[in-house]
Amino acid sequence: MHVERVNSSDLVVNGLPDGSRVIVNSNNETVFALNATAGAAWDACSAPTTLSEITAEMRRSFDPSVTEELAEEAIRQLEEKELVSTSGKLPKTTRRAVLAGLSAAALPLVVSLTVGEQKAHAEDAKSNDSPFGGRPQVSVPKHSSLKH
Repeated sequence: MHVERVNSSDLVVNGLPDGSRVIVNSNNETVFALNATAGAAWDACSAPTTLSEITAEMRRSFDPSVTEELAEEAIRQLEEKELVSTSGKLPKTTRRAVLAGLSAAALPLVVSLTVGEQKAHAEDAKSNDSPFGGRPQVSVPKHSSLKH
């Protein structure tokens, strides 16, 4: 099975210091947020590759304890969001197998929102009169009697 990124000319990728990635697809106005684990898998797909090569690259660049099941889960999520394509079906791995292989590496996570959805959330937050954008205000008691 081969794995490769989709047409990346429509994608703008921003890497964050913690290894996570924000990917904007200008074609369909969707923003993807990848945690560090999914970001390492994305990075490992910079050229057409295989699952075992992705696993090896994630071990080298991200965490030596990455298992093939963890890499597979990352690729599965990237494929669901149409960020990568595979030339065949990914092997069936149980969630238990993925979790059993975890150590310092977190479960991969890829989430997305369209620009329209982001605007709707922003407008909803602004529609509330609260100075905190629709979130309830939390009062913090002053501790004037504390001695330093």
